Amino acid sequence: ILGIVGGSGSGKSTLGRALIRLIEPDEGSISFEGTDITHMPEERLRPLRRRFQMIFQDPMSSLNPRRRVGGIIAGPLKLQGFDNVRNRVDEALDMVGLPRHFASRFPHELSGGQRQRVGIARAIALRPEFILADEIVSGLDVSSQAQVLTLLDSLVQELGLTLAFISHDLSVVRRLCTRILVLYQGEIVENAESAELFDDPKSDYTRTLLDAIPLPDPAQAWF
Repeated sequence: ILGIVGGSGSGKSTLGRALIRLIEPDEGSISFEGTDITHMPEERLRPLRRRFQMIFQDPMSSLNPRRRVGGIIAGPLKLQGFDNVRNRVDEALDMVGLPRHFASRFPHELSGGQRQRVGIARAIALRPEFILADEIVSGLDVSSQAQVLTLLDSLVQELGLTLAFISHDLSVVRRLCTRILVLYQGEIVENAESAELFDDPKSDYTRTLLDAIPLPDPAQAWF
């Protein structure tokens, strides 16, 4: 689990979207399992897309409000030509801890945490190898955040996923991620294992981010 952190405008989302070719990079290269996909034409890229998926920050804007949950999860499966779509939808709901009858509900009938679980279900239904999660807990209350983070961690272990987790909240990243990239004005200023970064940050900017973590008593940190 790779954490990508930095302040607003540091390039976190731009980097993430370039990784999965939602935006075209200006320079550099992107390799997926040994294949250079940097400027791969869309017709060649399309079959690979099921293998890297994205969970978006705001489920209310990323889930079609006019489609039921089952249809939202089924859409990518049908697009990629999967069989037994209904069974795969049920399985995805099971994996994110939502009852199967939620397939008949609309997004507005769910809580914020439940909607984000639908977004996760849509991503994992395709059984990708890589998932990009962009600030997916920033709009949730603390309890829902904890539940979603625990779910992500269990899915990574169960499915053998690689997860890139974008966040501005270092306390969240510390709980979830094994390695962390720190971005500042579009540049990587630190790249380290999580424990190393928190114990001995090398960059002044990283120290600034760590100092901003709102802890009344760091010795009592819940993470």
